[in-house]
Amino acid sequence: MNKHDIASVLAEMAIVFELKGENPFKIRAYENAARVVEGMDDLELRIKDGTLTEVKGIGKNLADHITELYKNGRIKEYESLRKSVPAGLFDMLAIPGLGPKKVKFLWEVLSIKEIGGLELACKHGALRKHKGFGQKTEEKILQGIAYLRRNLGQHLYSSALLAALEVYDAVSEHPFVIRAEIAGSIRRKKEVIKDIDIVASTNKPDEVMKFFTSLPMVERTDAKGGTKSAVILKSGISADLRAVSDAEFPYALHHFTGSKEHNVAMRSRAIKMGMKMNEYGLFKGRSEKLVVCKDEAEIYKNLGLSFIPPELRENMGEIEAAEKGRLPELLNEKDITGVLHVHTNKSDGVNSVEEVALAAKKLGYSYVGICDHSQSASYAGGLKPPDIKRQWKEIEKLNSKLKGIAILRGIECDILQDGSLDYPNDILKGFDFVIVSIHSRFNMAEDEMTNRVIKAFENPYSTILGHPTGRLLLSREPYKIDMHKVIEAAAKHGVAIELNANSHR
Repeated sequence: MNKHDIASVLAEMAIVFELKGENPFKIRAYENAARVVEGMDDLELRIKDGTLTEVKGIGKNLADHITELYKNGRIKEYESLRKSVPAGLFDMLAIPGLGPKKVKFLWEVLSIKEIGGLELACKHGALRKHKGFGQKTEEKILQGIAYLRRNLGQHLYSSALLAALEVYDAVSEHPFVIRAEIAGSIRRKKEVIKDIDIVASTNKPDEVMKFFTSLPMVERTDAKGGTKSAVILKSGISADLRAVSDAEFPYALHHFTGSKEHNVAMRSRAIKMGMKMNEYGLFKGRSEKLVVCKDEAEIYKNLGLSFIPPELRENMGEIEAAEKGRLPELLNEKDITGVLHVHTNKSDGVNSVEEVALAAKKLGYSYVGICDHSQSASYAGGLKPPDIKRQWKEIEKLNSKLKGIAILRGIECDILQDGSLDYPNDILKGFDFVIVSIHSRFNMAEDEMTNRVIKAFENPYSTILGHPTGRLLLSREPYKIDMHKVIEAAAKHGVAIELNANSHR
């Protein structure tokens, strides 16, 4: 291990000591040692001849730790201490302006252990109630999270789509653009997006590229050419524009939509059928005569396939299904007649039950399920039994008052560590439906977590498993769980599994 790596570990140790509430002198000693080691030119020599303690700021204990790091690449004593600190705290420390003291408070007092939970708490104004965390602090934290994500180069589909639509609207309205489409992973509706791809057909590519690179939402231009330009938007997302002739447009759109795996499989199919396929066209025979296609549907048709929607283009059986005419019909917005997992201002939502019901009615829904947090989720204003009874009465009155929308009595009930639910059955039986969810003890072993969830299914009032993997995109990894066993148990006990449509999920 070199001096830079050693200095990095010492600095991390200082942070862990602060998070664990160690003596301030010890914390400063490791912080200083990290700076000293970083500036040493004779570190290796002093380790070998045992003279590290002669360096100002390095005592015997520090010298032993530095030597152990150099020889073994780790400090055995520190490893167990490091494991006692949630990994998400280190992600939070990467947020500009958020130091160990504040992170320690968030962890110990508010039980916030990762960026996703912190972001939600800030958006709901949960921090401002505490000393040292005003509205401005919440805003700065949210800005810091956005900054961190920009630098990670990964973006939620929801935010990437908004940025892409802004660019697309501008490009598609340009007088020299014949047609344009958003391509890439956004068109395939992937949960996490790296960049924006737009394909446009034009007879004057230079004019279009000049317009694209000078758009007001562009921060800087990384590349500019007649067929491709690349920019960084002010939102921090990279965006590429491909300019092609209108005859090439269908093939380019297909190619730049991807996925890479789907494209490879399509090219392989074309070869077997005596054709060649690339971003410039579909060509037949040795003469490579262009097979004229006015859109993507005709490309698929010429390859003996029904049209494959972009969402399915991952080479996961969609080509074989398209050949047999057995592609599934995708869910559309018109298919959704109501929503079940809605929080109100009784827990961590922002709107009243009536406001939620009226919004659902305006969207054309026939029902809405009110589903606040249960009592163990104190950080989110979980409902105690008396709160539940009051909400039930409120829902009953609103159901009598409002026409054209049915309000269902639900709850998002915590699955406790042993698999039991957060309320006794005499409370649970009063709900129209019960969503059971994991909100704590994410670090359980896979078999323990799996058994925990399956035991919750055994309760006769469990209706739906909420956000079944517990993940928060770009913020929290899924907890370890055997989904095959969970699905089998859900089928056995008649429990539905939620497809959580929140963009963070």
